[in-house]
Amino acid sequence: MISKFWQEILTQAEAVKQDEHRLAKLIDEAILSKSSIEQVLTSRLAESLGEKYVSAEDLEHIFTELYAEDPFLAKAAKKDLKAICDRDPACNCYVIPMLYYKGFQALQASRLAHILWNKGRAHLASHIQSRNAEIFGVDIHPGARFGTGILLDHASSFVAGETAVVGDDVSILHEVTLGGSGKECGDRHPKVGNGVLIGAGAKLLGNICIGAGAKIGAGSVVLDDVEGHTTVVGVPARPVGKPLHQSPSKYMDHHVE
Repeated sequence: MISKFWQEILTQAEAVKQDEHRLAKLIDEAILSKSSIEQVLTSRLAESLGEKYVSAEDLEHIFTELYAEDPFLAKAAKKDLKAICDRDPACNCYVIPMLYYKGFQALQASRLAHILWNKGRAHLASHIQSRNAEIFGVDIHPGARFGTGILLDHASSFVAGETAVVGDDVSILHEVTLGGSGKECGDRHPKVGNGVLIGAGAKLLGNICIGAGAKIGAGSVVLDDVEGHTTVVGVPARPVGKPLHQSPSKYMDHHVE
């Protein structure tokens, strides 16, 4: 039985095909010939990331197995698509990010690399990370953990380190870094709570906690914890308003699979 969500994607794809005949072959092969979002992403990502030594066919086989083994991957992709259409005024249908948004595609590739990383297949995970950075300009370490409903907007030069954690419903603009301070080993990257907005060019450095609902101003450098529902700006970042309320557990309130 076709799900309502998948049927909506098929309907949108048919509309694109009718509106722009030059894209008919792309729409047919990339979406209308598939039976699920998993198949679309498997094919699209394998085609983008394949190369001489690990071909698109190799990656399609690997990705198909991963999607079959872990239902979270498809669930996360659907929530990401909905988040993009809800929060990005430039996007009015699911077909656009599925086919064209490098932030969405890079995030799905990083989820696949993360599963491989957890399986102990570090070299293959690192290969996908490298290709992800080369093709999409997004460098997410396969050890980093992301929740669902993520809007990675524009995405160019986004970097997330090995121990970074991002909660649910987070919006991140381009040129953001979730990095280490260079002074630590082990757990050394930011932990970002639910519903956080990180402006373009912001740098979050070290094992710091960004509380749920916080907002990080564009170009800010954040070196310390940020309370939930607080806006910080500047270099180094400082609060510009008091929080509406404080989340428990060191300001964290996120769920990551």
